[in-house]
Order: sequence, then structure tokens, then C-alpha cells
Amino acid sequence: MGKFTKWLGAGLGFTFGGPIGAVLGFAIGSFVDGFSDDDLKEEKREYRERTETRRERADTQSGDFEISLLVLASIVIKSDGKVDQRELDFVRMQFVGMYGKERANNAFKLFKGIIKKKVSARQVCIQIRQNMSHASRLQLIHFLFGIAKADKYVSEIEVEEIRKIAGYLYINERDFESIKAMFYDVSENAYKILEIEKSATDKEIKTAYRKMVKKYHPDKLQGLGEEHLKGANKKFQSIQAAYEKIKNERGL
Repeated sequence: MGKFTKWLGAGLGFTFGGPIGAVLGFAIGSFVDGFSDDDLKEEKREYRERTETRRERADTQSGDFEISLLVLASIVIKSDGKVDQRELDFVRMQFVGMYGKERANNAFKLFKGIIKKKVSARQVCIQIRQNMSHASRLQLIHFLFGIAKADKYVSEIEVEEIRKIAGYLYINERDFESIKAMFYDVSENAYKILEIEKSATDKEIKTAYRKMVKKYHPDKLQGLGEEHLKGANKKFQSIQAAYEKIKNERGL
């Protein structure tokens, strides 16, 4: 592991290259003391040699998910034309909760550079969807809504930016609306969370619940490390709360 990934406290794989790698290079070279774009290129070369020598499969690593979050978060935060301190604080708080204080502080130093860089959402999302599972991409969207709501108000501009990102990540409209509904009053959005209509039969509700449990089960993110399971559990809890709300209403 190179000195940058040691500093960050995470492995990196696919985010070394492509448009995300370019953003990383800019942030490291301009905003992170003690590192340069050359350091990143050297680590990228070492990673490529290591995977080729060992014939390893270049799976998404914890650090890849982390960097993807930072890049997409920067896009959403800037979408309404201003950078709100509450949104920045939310990102930092979430990272401290997931990664611990030291790794979170280093990630946030990197974020200060990333947020200064103009980023193509489409190009970044193409790279992510080619290298990340559907379950992981759903988790990214969940996190982005959390950022948007950090200032207690989700603007239409932010919603549309996240919708655009979801589309680029091949997240369908029903999944998008389900995750969006998790950030509003459950009593009003229970059916949306389960991706069904209020006219659904009791049997259809139970079937929908089982389908959602399977789709959002935290085990699907095990490969990304324990640090990313907290967000997955929040989604899972939202699904369970929605199902309990409907069951109580219907006396099931």
C-alpha cells in the first residue's frame, strides 16, 4: 500500500484511474500537503502491477466507495449554487461515524480539494457503474439524499441533481423514489418506500416487503467493509418501519 492510501486509511482500486482519478490528482496536488499527482500515478502503477502479477480481480474496495461518495457529494452540494456549511458538517459527521476521526479528517482534507474541481457527473457515474454493484450504487443515492437534507430542506435543484446521478448509475425511477421517500415522513411515504400503490392487496404488500428486504439487505454490502454497513442498516430500518406502518393501518 502506497503512502497516500496509508494516509487515507483505505485501499483504492478503480478510482485510481478514469475521470475520478483525474479529480483525485487535482485534489491531492493542489490541496493535500505532502502529496502530488506523481505520488498518485506511482500508486496506480503499483496497484496495476500487483493485480496483474497475482491475477487478482479488481473488486470495489472500501476506499473506492469512499472516494466515489466524496466526488458525488461535491456535485450535489454545489448543485444549488452555494456550499452550505451544514451540508459540509453532515459529510464530515457521516465520515467520522463510518471511518473514525483520523481517516475522516484525511478524507475531508481531500474533499476540500474535490469540491473546488468542476466534475462531469455523467463521466464519473459511468466509471462507478462499470465497477460497482447495484446494491452499492443504491447506497450512494441514499447517502446523497442524507447530504441534501442536512440543511433541513431538500431543494428541487438538489432532488433533480440526485435524480440525474441515479439515472447515470442505472438506478431506476422506482428505486429512486423509494430511497427519496425514506427521507420524508414515513407515515406519508410507507407505500412509496415499498414501491407499491395504496391500492395493493395484503398479499402484494407482503411480497413487496420480502422483495425490498432482499434488495436492501446489509449483507449485500459486506464486501465494502463494516464501515459502510451503518448506512445500509438505516435503509433496512426504513423499509421495516414502512412495513410496520402499513401492517398497523391494515391490522395485518
